[in-house]
Amino acid sequence: MPNIHFPLFLLPVIISLLLFSTAEAGESVHDLLRKHGLPAGLIPKEINSYILDPTTGLLEVRLNRPCYTKYDGPAFFDRVVRGNLSYGALRGVEGLKQEELFLWLPVRGIVVTDPSSGVILFDIGVAHKRLSLSLFEVPPECLPEGDGVGGRPVVSEGEEDKKLRFWN
Repeated sequence: MPNIHFPLFLLPVIISLLLFSTAEAGESVHDLLRKHGLPAGLIPKEINSYILDPTTGLLEVRLNRPCYTKYDGPAFFDRVVRGNLSYGALRGVEGLKQEELFLWLPVRGIVVTDPSSGVILFDIGVAHKRLSLSLFEVPPECLPEGDGVGGRPVVSEGEEDKKLRFWN
């Protein structure tokens, strides 16, 4: 009878595949956020992929490029955004900053304690910022550096002509 040996070097690969998943097949990161009591618009539309470790709750979202968007003010997303996902919260956030009084402050945590209040709480280190949940209903468009954030112009090419718009 032949002796079959399992190659031990494959064990870490198999464990990684079992631990890290992109949630349910075909589920978007925006759907995942909703299932965890958070609004879909916390993460921009333009993402490459995401990974969720179901044992630790670590969520890692990879965007196409670093980019800017606007909620109540300008926000910057690095190419990779991470945080520990639990119901109603994303804590230990890395890769997201918000502009406050001409300073870019890191967002450290995002919490929705009571969805019926219509309020979301951003921990920006020096303060907690209360924002309307309605700002985050729809995943925002995320633009390359400087394009349209803070009232600067955005030029987008349409099929027929170029359109100029401003974010204020």
